[in-house]
Parts: sequence; structure tokens; C-alpha cells
Amino acid sequence: MSVLTLLCTRFSLVNLCLVMGVAIPALAESPQGEDAFARNLLERSDEIRFPRKGFQVDINIASSGPEQDMETRKYRVLSKGNENTVIMILEPASERGQIMLMKGHDLWVFMPNVSQPIRLGLAQRLTGEVANGDLARANFAGDYNPKLLRSERLDGEEHHVLELLAVDRGVTYHRVLLWINKANTRPRKAEFYSLSNRLMKTCAYEQFRNMAGKRRPTRLVMQDALRPGEQSVLEYGQMKLRDLPDKVFSKDYLKKLQ
Repeated sequence: MSVLTLLCTRFSLVNLCLVMGVAIPALAESPQGEDAFARNLLERSDEIRFPRKGFQVDINIASSGPEQDMETRKYRVLSKGNENTVIMILEPASERGQIMLMKGHDLWVFMPNVSQPIRLGLAQRLTGEVANGDLARANFAGDYNPKLLRSERLDGEEHHVLELLAVDRGVTYHRVLLWINKANTRPRKAEFYSLSNRLMKTCAYEQFRNMAGKRRPTRLVMQDALRPGEQSVLEYGQMKLRDLPDKVFSKDYLKKLQ
């Protein structure tokens, strides 16, 4: 019997590695460890963007382009987890009273004087560079499988770069690249890709301020990657935590509000 075989019978693999002076890979260096690290990082970044608990926030959106006038719209969003969202149009006045409801990946719009809600897609454009899912789906962790790609330095600060792949075709984007600050897990920027892996638009997370118990980005700048100069600026304000009962996120309840 060889010496190595004898050692294997008397020691565990870990002890054998120690005896032979072989380094034992750390958890974060293994594929499973990298997946867990990326998942934890994404969840922590999501909690900075939006609360896990029920909340309400008002969003002003200003969209502009080289050959178009500035268009401004205002929405009120009620959200609970990643599966329940109500979006109310506050401005323009001509569309006030329209309400969107998301349950899971299903999205409907309720319109005054229309008896039945109309089905929508999360990837459909809401206004400017903003898709329905940008407002309706509150976090990335529920819709994407994250993978740590690399580290990158931006404006003198180190960032993790995550690749997010959609869990199914029902989500807003097929693929997302997300830059997260290493020091504080704040989201810095994102790139959104189509099913054909074409860059559609970018998003910058700016002006972090205290809202609903955390410093959160209050200004998002979404720029069209295919039509230079076209962009939408989202301003978040009046965010507060709310105890939202499940009945708020139902078709019957929203019909009563109209």
C-alpha cells in the first residue's frame, strides 16, 4: 500500500490537504460560494433601492429627446414584496384615474369607462425610456439569477459587476449588468439587454438621500442606447412605509376606486 493511500484511509480530505501543504479553496472561490455571494450582494442592493416591506412612493418622470419636447408625468406606486404593485397615474390630468395592477408577472390596466381591465406586458413602454416593469417590479433578486463577473473602478471607487440572467421570459429584461459599490452595496449603474443580447438602455442611480429608513437613490437617469439623446429622468419622493392589506392588490378592490 502506498503512503498516499495509507494517509487517505487515516485522514479526512481536509486533513490530508493540510499534511501535504495543499491550499483549501475558500467558499467564495468555489462556484457555489460565488453564487451565494452574488445572490447576497444583489439582495442587499435591492434593499437599498426599495424597502422589503409595503411602501408608497411618488415618482415624477421627465422624458426628452433631440427632436421632442419635454414630457412630464407623475405616478404613485404602492408595492408589497416583489409580487404586488399598484401604479396610479396622477398626471397628466387627462389620464388621471387609470390604475395598473401587477400580481406576480401579470399586469393589467384599469381605465375609467372601460368595463374590463386590459392586459399589458412588463416589457412594454410606459413612457419615454421607462418600461412598465421598471415601476411595477421592485427588485432584481426575484427576477434574475446573478453571477459575479468582475471588479471595476468607477470615479475612484471599486465596484462589483453582476450579470443578471432572467429566470424566465416573463420578466422585463432578458439580461442586466449591474454595478454595485463594494464599500456600501449601493447600485451605481445598470445596462439592460434584449433577448438578442442587444444593449437597449442604461440607468444611472444618483442623489442618495434618506427615505423610509435608508439612504436610497432618489434620481434615476435612463438613456436610450439605440437613439442617442433620448432619456427619462425619474425623481422619487414622499416615500413611506405602509401596512398594505392584500385586498388592495385585487381587481375587485381597484374597480371600486374608479
